Amino acid sequence: MSIQILPARLANQIAAGEVVERPSSVVKELVENSLDSAATSIEIEIEKGGHKRILIRDNGSGIASDELALALSRHATSKITCLDDLEAIHSLGFRGEALASISSVARLTLTSKPEKQQQAWQAHCEGRDMQVQVNPVAHPAGTSVDVADLFFNTPARRKFLKTEKTEFAHIDEVVRRIALSRFDVSFSLKHNGKVVRKYPAISASGNKIKRLTAICGKGFTDACLEINSQYQKFELHGWMLPPTELASGHEFQYVYVNGRMMRDKLINHAIRQAFEGIDNAEFRPGYVLYLSIEHDQVDVNVHPAKHEVRFHQARLVHDFIFRALSDVLKQYLQNENSGSATTVLPPVEPDHDYIQPLRPVAEPYVHEGHTSQYTGGHVRSEQGSPQGRFAAKSNTAKMPTAKDQNQSFGHYQQLMGRSEFENDVADKSEPGQWLRLDDDRMLLTASGQYFQMSVSKLQYLVLAKTYQDSVPVSQPLLMPISIEADLTLLAQAKLLYQPLLASSVEIGWAPKRVILRKVPAGLRQVSWGDCLASILTCSSLDVDEVRKHLLTKVASINKVNNNQIQHLWQQFMLNSTDAIGQLTLHASPILLNELLTKYDT
Repeated sequence: MSIQILPARLANQIAAGEVVERPSSVVKELVENSLDSAATSIEIEIEKGGHKRILIRDNGSGIASDELALALSRHATSKITCLDDLEAIHSLGFRGEALASISSVARLTLTSKPEKQQQAWQAHCEGRDMQVQVNPVAHPAGTSVDVADLFFNTPARRKFLKTEKTEFAHIDEVVRRIALSRFDVSFSLKHNGKVVRKYPAISASGNKIKRLTAICGKGFTDACLEINSQYQKFELHGWMLPPTELASGHEFQYVYVNGRMMRDKLINHAIRQAFEGIDNAEFRPGYVLYLSIEHDQVDVNVHPAKHEVRFHQARLVHDFIFRALSDVLKQYLQNENSGSATTVLPPVEPDHDYIQPLRPVAEPYVHEGHTSQYTGGHVRSEQGSPQGRFAAKSNTAKMPTAKDQNQSFGHYQQLMGRSEFENDVADKSEPGQWLRLDDDRMLLTASGQYFQMSVSKLQYLVLAKTYQDSVPVSQPLLMPISIEADLTLLAQAKLLYQPLLASSVEIGWAPKRVILRKVPAGLRQVSWGDCLASILTCSSLDVDEVRKHLLTKVASINKVNNNQIQHLWQQFMLNSTDAIGQLTLHASPILLNELLTKYDT
């Protein structure tokens, strides 16, 4: 088949498949045209759910008589004139496809009279032949678009229409959404001659809550939190239901970008992320949000129905929305008055380096003129009996070879299941060797002395030293953790919120639940669900005491393998100015013979 240009009627019907999905799509496109014409009053009349007739009447600027026929042509628009206009679109419509698409699948009558034009004119077009007829008529200033017999010439599309009740419900929802985008315009909706909705215009100084109540209900407006946040040239304002509100609000999830109705994936993801961790089966997020952004920073020419957009700074927009909603939720959960005053966010670029980078390999330990690189014991378990080996690399002499120590150590290694040194070790003044005895005990040797230490104690000392240097960044959990809580535990959690936040742990709460959202970087692998309740038992509100309690509980619950112990041991030895003094203070000195006697018995 040879390549050819499609007839105008066929091309318009193809475009109509993208723009005109159902009667509500026609209402949306025509009402947006009315808003672009600076109308302050829009009347919508529907017959039989839009199957039979859709009439939109406004008091806008109107269309000149010599442009009526042109207005029904494809890609004919007054909204843009050049490529530069496409890069910063201010109007709701701009593609010039709506009227042509609708007229190709319905009987369309367009009547208009600009204020300065003496006579009104009417253009009539039926889908099949696309011939436009223009006649003078009587009509007040403004425009009326009458769409009859939708899909009369495309039976395949018409059979997909739902019942009259269902299609009108979609139209009602579109009108509600548009009414929330323009408080300064009055809307009325009739169905089969009966007034169903009437939204009076509200002045700039008027109370917008009235229209919000009329659309979302009194239950929504009585419980909602007001949002008003700014960051650079971004602004987000609106309302949302708090997470403890039991009334379902999922049917009121409206988002607008520069006044345009939106179902954008990026925005929806930011909102969902802000509500993550709300563990309340009866709660469904409800919100009406308005995002204002410079027009050249957003591309609305993405989807034929203009439901989606692309942002030039997508990550920044996502983080701005997430942070604005999270701040309001956090303030509410702290029982603070969020108020309606504008919150100016500090000029800080979003930080996405939530994952703490891996620590560099420890530098060799320098002690009394010689250098060593330490490696720890590798332990296996066979039939309940631990096996182990000391291992250390050094460029100096072997470990002391006194007969009693050698025999004792040999006896000890036989008890442990192995009696060999794989590497030479340093003299007895050099620290760095360890052996794991059981789940929570390890044997350490340093400067010829032996110590017993709890693994959890070693973890605590390393963590405490980390906090002494600098408080780690707070890292969001991939999945927030929540635990059941009675009134006492909830009250305690609220008291501990700020002290824990000072230690990079962020919690929240909902009815009968405490939620853990962020933890110190590098500690996401800890079983936080097992220790969160015990962390909240801290009786002190002093930051240092809460931090000590926190680290103690984390260290006691966190099970580590031998590679992790090796890393902890290196950090302890390399970061301690007096490692032996630290061991003497926090570990139990022990004679090797005493330890062997324990095992012998």
